[in-house]
Amino acid sequence: MNGWTWILGAALVVAAWALYRRTRQVACTLDLESTPQEFHAHVELDGVTVNEGDEVLVHGAPSRIGLGEKRTLAARATVHHASWPRRILTRVLGTSGITELYEVGFEG
Repeated sequence: MNGWTWILGAALVVAAWALYRRTRQVACTLDLESTPQEFHAHVELDGVTVNEGDEVLVHGAPSRIGLGEKRTLAARATVHHASWPRRILTRVLGTSGITELYEVGFEG
């Protein structure tokens, strides 16, 4: 095996490790509210922790609720857990991108 074959093989292993994601199906509770006092949509996942780079897809959530309505629903969710390299990359890029949200002004 020559050097280039070894390097290509190692790069493929690292790429596969970085792109690999574990997937879990979990139960969840949806809390939806559209009133003059509150407007929110929250999901509580049962028995799973979500970290940087993870993705959550909620199945069976309504696309809209009426004004003045408040609902609590049981649903299912698919959680895609990020690999360790993807989690680190998301953390680094997220902390460097948050500075774009700061607005600093000086008035004299």
